[in-house]
Amino acid sequence: MASPQAKRQKSAKDVPYELIYWAGLPGRGEHIRLALEEAGAEYSDNAFAGDSAVPTVLGYINDKNLGDALNPPLLAPPILKHGELIINQTPNILLYLGLRLGLVGEKEDADAMFKVNELTLVALDGLSNEPHDCHHPIATGLYYEDQKDEAKKKSSDYTKNRLPKFLGYFERVLKGEASKSEWLYGSQLTYADLVLFQCVDGVKHAFPKAMGRMEKSGDYENVFKHYRAVQERPNIKAYLASERRQKYGLGIYRHYPELDED
Repeated sequence: MASPQAKRQKSAKDVPYELIYWAGLPGRGEHIRLALEEAGAEYSDNAFAGDSAVPTVLGYINDKNLGDALNPPLLAPPILKHGELIINQTPNILLYLGLRLGLVGEKEDADAMFKVNELTLVALDGLSNEPHDCHHPIATGLYYEDQKDEAKKKSSDYTKNRLPKFLGYFERVLKGEASKSEWLYGSQLTYADLVLFQCVDGVKHAFPKAMGRMEKSGDYENVFKHYRAVQERPNIKAYLASERRQKYGLGIYRHYPELDED
């Protein structure tokens, strides 16, 4: 009898990817979209499924959903379905896709996946999770209006201290010897580059004045050069100009003028 792993691999062969995420905002699902778009992979996006989009997500994360024999229950989207495989957590999905789509670096570098994953986790920590906490510093279950004073304090600290720290880190990465090109690791683009692009793009939306000042300073020249390089990738450029690229709204990256620099 074939093992579950063998059955899973067989079922996933030549099967389109299915991204399951909330409709109406880029969110964390955008990192998955960018990887699929860059690779020219065939995929469906539940965010454009109309009236069934939200019920589909809720069906996967419902407290009564116990998963199946191959998949444990899921906590939250983004969710990737590929054949019989169903997984969530953004870095986990990216690692799976990166290995299949050639977005984890040179094949001869056996440890590349760990370096790429490391860079991805840093970007998501400081340039995705922390910006989200700027507008919801007390509780995600409260409205922004219920924590505006605290959000202002959090955002002020973020733009003055935390944001320069993470931009400075990636500036060092791009200047380091492990970056053998314009990309973060090795000589070819990886999914970590796509994640950093999306994070920088999101923070530019949330804090345009702060990011404008930092770009003009020249202290993070390579980070913003990297941002523009990803932006000009043929598949990414086409995607950004398409209707598949959703506009920012009430998701991770929110632009509240009062939270930006004066």
